Amino acid sequence: MSPALRITIGGEAARAGVLRRDMLRDAVLPAAMQASIAATFGAPLTAAEAVARIIADVRADGDAAVRRYSQRFDGSADAPMEVTPAEFDLAFTQVAPELLAAVELMVARVRAFHAVQREHGPQAFSANGLGMIVRPIQRAGIYMTGNVAVLPSSVVHTAVPGVVAGVPDLIGVTAAREDGSVHPLKLVAARLAGVQRVFRASGAQAIAALAFGTESIPRVDKVFGPGNLFVTLAKQQLYGLVGIDAVYGPTETVVLADDSAAPDLCAADLLAQAEHDVLARPILITTSEAHAHAVAAEVDRQLATLERGVIARQAIERGGGVVAAHLDEAIALANEFAPEHLCLLVRDADGVLPRVENAGGIFVGEDSPEVLGDYVAGPSHVMPTGGAARFASPLSVMDFLKVTSTIALTADDLRTIGPAAAMLARAEGLTAHARSIELRLEGR
Repeated sequence: MSPALRITIGGEAARAGVLRRDMLRDAVLPAAMQASIAATFGAPLTAAEAVARIIADVRADGDAAVRRYSQRFDGSADAPMEVTPAEFDLAFTQVAPELLAAVELMVARVRAFHAVQREHGPQAFSANGLGMIVRPIQRAGIYMTGNVAVLPSSVVHTAVPGVVAGVPDLIGVTAAREDGSVHPLKLVAARLAGVQRVFRASGAQAIAALAFGTESIPRVDKVFGPGNLFVTLAKQQLYGLVGIDAVYGPTETVVLADDSAAPDLCAADLLAQAEHDVLARPILITTSEAHAHAVAAEVDRQLATLERGVIARQAIERGGGVVAAHLDEAIALANEFAPEHLCLLVRDADGVLPRVENAGGIFVGEDSPEVLGDYVAGPSHVMPTGGAARFASPLSVMDFLKVTSTIALTADDLRTIGPAAAMLARAEGLTAHARSIELRLEGR
């Protein structure tokens, strides 16, 4: 079998291959998924077309459509839509004490980081009659991603910033298991993170339910959290009716290395992302061809030991290794790709850090592996993907806040600046605008 990590030499070849991005909407669905869509809708549809059908059905049929689609796609038994208090209580008895302690540590560290972030976030002010009010949104929808993989960490990293921001109402939606129950670890994470209510709803139908509201699921102001392609497309299609945090594609990691980096650590960091999803993008950018081949050999060796090795191999084959001519080119390629995660495994990682312009999260040195960020480092691991790090930021407290401008000027202010406003309005041909000012000035 050929090495899973394909090596590309030079920046231009990498831009045309390993580092080339395709539009999310153009993603080719696996054959089994295409067959499932055809069987569900009675016709072959694209992912976007299937999502549009689901959204329309949820809008028309509410709970019935949510239940029908969730059970169809999750293979789950019928169960009440909302998770009961008794189920939450039972979940805490089903999670081992040491694992519960780990979740509590994760929640505490994520909360502590975002508390500091809130202190440095936007603050209300009023000066000379002008100002702004900073308020949390009133109701947030938390998509509790993960079906085959449980992913309680994503629940915590999505919900806790909202709690710190002061959102009073957090609503969770999640896939159910085959017997209709929700995995206890997810429920424990939700309760400790501050999610008040959880509903059995997954995929595009869950996003639609949060956007429209159904008989059981409350309508929210904004939807948060990563999900699969169908969740992402639903967020895109429903944006405007409901707020969204961002459009998240498959996870991606760039390991930027030189020949000083231990090949086994580089391989481990690539595989940690590769095991998430067959669509993940693990990419090595190194300044040494010999180092690239050493990492490729380590990838193959470690793949054989992974429980999710089949998934990880497919993801590694979607990614690849790039040999840059020198460190400057390696940094330039990383900045152009703008990855979700960028791991700096180079001699002078602290010196390279200021030169990184585009990344969701930067992991500096071998003692700061990306996996720590996934769980207990502190910043939210929900980060921009697909090159969006060129203009977007990781999920933060600020995503749960909104700003309202205030204008409370005096009569003197009106006399001073009103004539200019009226003149500008007439220049734009907006007579009523001008008269709104002039009538006030005539009376004074």
